Amino acid sequence: MTRKTFVIDTNVLLHDPDAIGKFHENDVVIPLIVLEELDSMKRLSDELGKNARHMIRYIDGLKQRNAGDLHSGVKIENGIVVRIQVDMRLGEKKTFPLPLDRNTNKILYAAYALREMGERVVLVSKDFVMRVKAEAIGLEAEDYENLKVSYDDIYKGYRKLEVPKHDIDAFIKDGSLSLDIEDLAPNEYCLLSAPEQSSVLGKYDHRTRKLEPLIKLPKDVWGINPLNLEQKCALDLLMRDDIKLVSLVGQAGTGKTLLALASGLRKVFDEALYTRILVSRPIVPLGKDIGYLPGSKEEKLYHWMQPIYDNLEFLCNSSTGGTSGSDAQEWIMESKKIEMEAVTYIRGRSLPKMFFIIDEAQNLTPHEVKTIISRAGQGTKVILTGDPTQIDNPYLDKDSNGLTFVVSKFKKHPIFGHMFLERTERSELAALAAEIL
Repeated sequence: MTRKTFVIDTNVLLHDPDAIGKFHENDVVIPLIVLEELDSMKRLSDELGKNARHMIRYIDGLKQRNAGDLHSGVKIENGIVVRIQVDMRLGEKKTFPLPLDRNTNKILYAAYALREMGERVVLVSKDFVMRVKAEAIGLEAEDYENLKVSYDDIYKGYRKLEVPKHDIDAFIKDGSLSLDIEDLAPNEYCLLSAPEQSSVLGKYDHRTRKLEPLIKLPKDVWGINPLNLEQKCALDLLMRDDIKLVSLVGQAGTGKTLLALASGLRKVFDEALYTRILVSRPIVPLGKDIGYLPGSKEEKLYHWMQPIYDNLEFLCNSSTGGTSGSDAQEWIMESKKIEMEAVTYIRGRSLPKMFFIIDEAQNLTPHEVKTIISRAGQGTKVILTGDPTQIDNPYLDKDSNGLTFVVSKFKKHPIFGHMFLERTERSELAALAAEIL
């Protein structure tokens, strides 16, 4: 197999700081401008800063762990040769069609110069526009695919099965039903239906290889009752204490955040199973950091967390019949058992015995999700909610975001449960808008 030279863009190394080790039996070239961009970001306190620092330390350590010169190439594991490109043969600039007035074009020029020297070059970037520009000047360009999974083939968390009516009768009578279906995932829900217009819903237990009934819930969970089959399954996952990681995927208005918050209130305030609820969201649309807003951290977070406060207000009104909802909400906030936090400040914390909700998780990278989930201490339950078709992060898409990645990687593990919510229940108008717009 002919070796290739992969020129790596800065956004790839920030997306996956372990990316260099994924290009087996090939050359990996890091242009000097990429190192300069990483250096400019190393002081950031968020995940990008962490990844930038990791990459700089990794590259610095290559010389110590391996014999060789970074400029001529250092061989690492899996037959990979890493080198830093400084000399770009400026004589080739005459044939390069783009101005070198921006970093993206300088990275393109680095790849272009290597190709002119006779190497088989592939530019790897998460930036779609940069890949288009590369192809326009005759360079081969690829997206970084290593942490991608197909959203279109995402595990739904439930399926419909046609069975004889006597199987449904047996399930109702015995409280379980043996299923010999090889590809059923742990905690997958099955809607059994028979031609006689009979149906029943159950959850698959991989240990007994049987379908079991959903747990019996109180008449409502903080004033909330599931409005469809998907919500019923989602609430069952949220209320099960043995399932420590739950993901809820669906478009706006399907009830993801509302169900998660209602279950958290039930588990913390009614059952006292967890010490508190921690709700976190990635601060993507605000730019670099919430520090650019005036006020204390709580004041900065207030408007960004407004959807959470809206859901909390709705639940308090529903649970009290609307008579003293504001009093209930005030009591909850004063109890200090619910905490709002930006994802930026989660890293480094240890979070034991918490009901941890990560909203808008589709705006996180796979590495950011890994960092956040790994914060979970003993007795903590983690809930990820989001819609991978609505992403604000410019370098993520429905296939490469952390939420889709988690569903793909965890679906075979019994500690995990997932539900894909398709039906909008917010209002008739919201449902129609989701369908036709």
